[in-house]
Amino acid sequence: MSTELENAGLGSAPKQGVYKELRKNPYLLGLSTFASLGGFLFGYDQGVISGVLTMESFAAAFPRIALDSSFKGWFVSTLLLFAWAGSLVNGPVADRYGRKGSIMIAVVIFTIGSVLQAAAINIAMALVGRAIAGFAVGMLTMIVPMYMSEVSTAAIRGTLVVLQQLSITLGILVSYWLEYGTQYIGGTRCAPDIPYTGGTAEEPTFDPINDVGPDGCTGQSDASWRVPFAIQIVPALVLGIGMLFFPESPRYYCMRDNEQEGIKALARVRRTTIDDEMVQKEFLSMKAEVLFEASFNREKFPGKSGISLYLAGYQTLFSTWPSFRRTAIGCCVMFFQQFIGCNAIIYYAPTIFGQLGLSGKTTGLLATGVYGIVNTLSTLPALFLIDKVGRKPLLLCGAAGTFISLVIVGGVIGGYGSTLKDHPAAGWTGIAFVYIYDVNFSYSWAPIGWVLPSEIYNLGNRSKAMSLTTSSTWMCNFIIGLVTPDMLETIGFGTYIFFAGFALIAFFFTWFLIPETKGKSLEEMDAVFGDNTAHEEKTRLFNIAASLGLEEAEAAAHGVKDEKPLKVETMEL
Repeated sequence: MSTELENAGLGSAPKQGVYKELRKNPYLLGLSTFASLGGFLFGYDQGVISGVLTMESFAAAFPRIALDSSFKGWFVSTLLLFAWAGSLVNGPVADRYGRKGSIMIAVVIFTIGSVLQAAAINIAMALVGRAIAGFAVGMLTMIVPMYMSEVSTAAIRGTLVVLQQLSITLGILVSYWLEYGTQYIGGTRCAPDIPYTGGTAEEPTFDPINDVGPDGCTGQSDASWRVPFAIQIVPALVLGIGMLFFPESPRYYCMRDNEQEGIKALARVRRTTIDDEMVQKEFLSMKAEVLFEASFNREKFPGKSGISLYLAGYQTLFSTWPSFRRTAIGCCVMFFQQFIGCNAIIYYAPTIFGQLGLSGKTTGLLATGVYGIVNTLSTLPALFLIDKVGRKPLLLCGAAGTFISLVIVGGVIGGYGSTLKDHPAAGWTGIAFVYIYDVNFSYSWAPIGWVLPSEIYNLGNRSKAMSLTTSSTWMCNFIIGLVTPDMLETIGFGTYIFFAGFALIAFFFTWFLIPETKGKSLEEMDAVFGDNTAHEEKTRLFNIAASLGLEEAEAAAHGVKDEKPLKVETMEL
């Protein structure tokens, strides 16, 4: 959660630039690096499945998954469905066992799921492994950014959203190229005189030269797909073991009324002593926020506690028209982020490149690896543009670029169909626009889909709102992963027109309904949505801070510092 008193200049040192802040305290850079491992695991698990699904040895072991498009969709999206569940339940877990404890629990669960996937000997075992790993991924995408935002200073908190997205793309990139290498792990090749006759999920028959034969023999070893599943255990263990050496969130200690440990943890993160004046002030501002949340909950939900209080908090997201508008915009941004089709391409990239005329598994995986590079590099401009150009212009440009690209790709496939192999110029045009699509999505909807929802909510219900928007993106992601294989098989080029339609809707939705949030204070966001919630919360927060002895807060409460706006620099996923 953002430290609003800190953002107002209370209880903290003067803000510095991101790079100055990290040079001053390289310990924060280490923490940021470990935060990114949570996103890396998500990206890796997203990307690894696309190549595995096209591997000959995997098809031999699990022909139903390889040949039945509906079953393939369930295999991909099982992880996403359980990630949705993990993101929802981890809030109470993090409050009970701490941020560190929650991360390590998620790592243990993820490791179990990864082991089951790598060692799978039947479909049930593979699906259970996907489900368990997905639950852990959902936990990590919720708790790791929360931990980082709670230990970071205001100067670097706003950039962590883009860092998280960059880490996700790096995970995808690593998985793509790793699979490009592991496909060469050899096995026993079938006799070349067995003809290709097609096949079904029940009775598979494959090309013995390029795929597998009817007796299940293949040119690849099982290690070609087991190794990629197993390797993801390594960064998970690095994250889990590394967290043992980092402090618990000071805010968690504050919530548990353990001030002594909280100040120690904050001093450790700031690389100073517990007697440091700025550490004392920062901890008091943190305590003021915790007390503010407690008073907010007592006023809104008298008599409730525990799980009932946690669930009741979601009522405030729909209780008034301004609250409903904020919630609708936050969830719709996440909806469009998925229904523009980004993860459809990530999950099924080799299949899509095959539709565009690239023949052979190796060529498809190579093109997929290049897609991962483009995906990563195209995210970098967001680091520099998001606070200069603004959110809305980038969203509009991204929606327009993805719409045009998808229409062209759909037109190429629809116009040439199965003859694309005989028209290489058309095929390469389609492939080029798949990459252009990726560029347009990666600098816009990919990072801003996470940034913008965090900036439109007021302090009292932001954590619940971010939980809801995060769960909505997981659910939409699940739907996309589930239906895309059937769409590619049944409607072909119509799949791209379908996603292009949502890109067009996203353009007009952004134009007419999404406000620009760059540089806006909480009070200015109130004006956009037609309420005064932020002003009331600011007054209450400053009064609580004054009661704790923060002299600057007392002055602000009397209007001395009213000219200084509260900036929203938060990152909760």
